[in-house]
Amino acid sequence: MRVFVGLCVLMLYVAAHGAVHVEFINSEEARAANRPYSDAVRVGDMLYLSGAIGIKPGASTPVSGGIGPQVRQTMDNIKAVLAANGATLDQVVKCTVMLADIDDYAAMNAIYVQYFPGEKPARSTFAASGLALGAKAEVECWAVLKSP
Repeated sequence: MRVFVGLCVLMLYVAAHGAVHVEFINSEEARAANRPYSDAVRVGDMLYLSGAIGIKPGASTPVSGGIGPQVRQTMDNIKAVLAANGATLDQVVKCTVMLADIDDYAAMNAIYVQYFPGEKPARSTFAASGLALGAKAEVECWAVLKSP
């Protein structure tokens, strides 16, 4: 479903602005790990971030301590990808949050809102039957960038 929505957004953008440049963005760490996805994809002034989980850079398992520390690390990872692309959380317009357990909704929100103290991006949240590497949460975001 997310791919379908992304393609629809891309088609609308192309219809409104003509041909568009697509840039697939990966950190050195991602390239070295040979991940089957990009850290982010830039399409015009939009930056689409892949889902992030609460893993510290260079680690292979989520941080310990449960949902709170994992969401904090996830959001820090998102901030890092945004910063690497000249953006901040203030430019995020949409997030999708996936939880391994919907009972973690309130605890996730308690951390998530600290990263968006002002205007909040649009958001969808749902529970999944499992997340990569046993993570308790995964967050993907879309951000509007300034023209290069």
